[in-house]
Amino acid sequence: MSDDRVFGMGSDALVPPDWPALTPPEIAALLGPDAEIEWRSPRPLSATARVRTAEGQPVIVKRLPRTLRDAAALAEEHGFMNHLRKHDIPIPEVLLTRESGDFTYEVQELGTGADEYRGSFSWSPYNSTAEAAASGRMLARLHTAATGYDAPRRPPRPLLASFTLFSTADPIAPMEHLTAARPGLATFLASHDWKSDVERLHLPFHARLAARLDDLDPLWTHNDWHGTNLLWQDETPSSVIDFGLCDRTTAIHDLAIAIERCTVDWISLREGGPPHIQFEQLDALLDGYESQRPLTRAESAALPDLLPLAHAEYELSEIDYFLSVIPGGNPANAEIAYRHYFLGHTDWWSTGGEPVLDRLRARG
Repeated sequence: MSDDRVFGMGSDALVPPDWPALTPPEIAALLGPDAEIEWRSPRPLSATARVRTAEGQPVIVKRLPRTLRDAAALAEEHGFMNHLRKHDIPIPEVLLTRESGDFTYEVQELGTGADEYRGSFSWSPYNSTAEAAASGRMLARLHTAATGYDAPRRPPRPLLASFTLFSTADPIAPMEHLTAARPGLATFLASHDWKSDVERLHLPFHARLAARLDDLDPLWTHNDWHGTNLLWQDETPSSVIDFGLCDRTTAIHDLAIAIERCTVDWISLREGGPPHIQFEQLDALLDGYESQRPLTRAESAALPDLLPLAHAEYELSEIDYFLSVIPGGNPANAEIAYRHYFLGHTDWWSTGGEPVLDRLRARG
C-alpha cells in the first residue's frame, strides 16, 4: 500500500489524497525531533499517521483543517470519550490537541489490540460472525455507558452523522435551515431538485417512522460503527476509536448505521453487481447487541424505517465538506455523495433492500 494514497469516494481503490501527508517537520514540532513516522493511514478525510516518540511510545497523530475541526469542535468529541472511558469503555486517551496555522493537530494513545481492518474500506463486512456479534455487544455497552451524558447536540459542522432532520415531523424545514447555515451546501442544493428527491425517496420511510419518534430516547452515540473503528483481540473489540462523527442522536440510529456499514456491499452495487447481503452477520450483530441491551418495542419497530434514512444526513454534511473545506472544492465527489449515497442508498432500501427490512421486522 502506497504511503501517500487514500481510499477513493465510494471505492476501495487508492487515489491521491485531498490533504498532503503528515511530514517529519510537523511531527517534530509536536513531539520533538526524534519522533518517527511509522505508517500513514489510507483514510481520506484527514492526514493520520502512527508515530513512535523518542521515548518509544507509539501514538496516533491526526491533522485536520480548522474549517473541519478546531480545538473547540474536538473538545465536543473528547468530552464524550472521557465520559465513556470513565464507564469502562476502552478508548485511547487524547494526549495533545494543538491549533497551528490552518490546522488542528490531535495526538492520541495507540490503543490496545490489533488494527485488523486498517487496510479495509470502511464499509466492509466483519471477518467472521463471531466478530460481528462481539461488535454488537461492545456497541450495546457503549450505549449503556452513554446514558446520563447530557451535553447538547453539536452545532452544524461538516462530517457529522447527526439526527436532526428525520427526527422531526417535517424534514424539509430543518433541511432548509441547515442549508442557510452552510453556504457551500446551499449553493450545491440550489442546482438540484432536492425537495422532489426527498419527497420521493426519503419521506415515505419517514412517514412510517414519524409516529415512533417520541418513543426514541435521545442519546450521545458513536455514529461511525464498523470494524475499522475497533481494535481487536481474539475476535473481540479491545479499543473503540474515531469519534469524529459522534453526536446526540438515539441508540437505534447508531445501530442502524452499524447495520448499514457491514450488511450491504455498496461498492458492488455502485458497479452494477450484487449486494452480497450479510444476513448471518446482521443477525450476529443484533444478537450480540441485544444480549447486553435488549431493544425496546418502539426501537424494534422503528429500526426498519430508520435504517434507510440513517446515512442521509451525514451525506449532506459530506457534500458541505467537499465544497467548503477542501481547498478549491471537489464538486465531483460532492455529486457522488448526493447521487450514490444521499439518494442511492435510500432508493436501494426501497427496492433491493426489502429482504433486510423484512428480516428486521420479523425479529421485532
